[in-house]
Amino acid sequence: MALQTTIIFSFLLLISLAMADSAPTAKPLDSSSSQSATVQIVYTERPQNEEPEAYHIRTLSAVLGSDEAAREALVYSYKTAASGFSARLTPAQVSEISKQPGVLQVVPSRTLQLHSGPGGLQ
Repeated sequence: MALQTTIIFSFLLLISLAMADSAPTAKPLDSSSSQSATVQIVYTERPQNEEPEAYHIRTLSAVLGSDEAAREALVYSYKTAASGFSARLTPAQVSEISKQPGVLQVVPSRTLQLHSGPGGLQ
């Protein structure tokens, strides 16, 4: 069981790194609500009998208070390699969404740069 957990965690970490680099840039929200909001990747269970984006909006709405606020915060819905979404969230919202049913993990989005050897690509 521990080996399976380690493999799953490693897989999620690799997916998060790949997805973070490919996530589209979010449109800025108004400055009063987004001063400390950063893009987070929220991994969820695969929804049953519901479209993934609708499930993601519903999960965000439970924390943000409305479908409109959820749609504004949503950056991208992941539906193929992993189930989840990226959204602009404050630290308090990250804490709250982490407690929502079906949410598996929340990680900050990061952009990684690949380094080439001496001389770079020619």
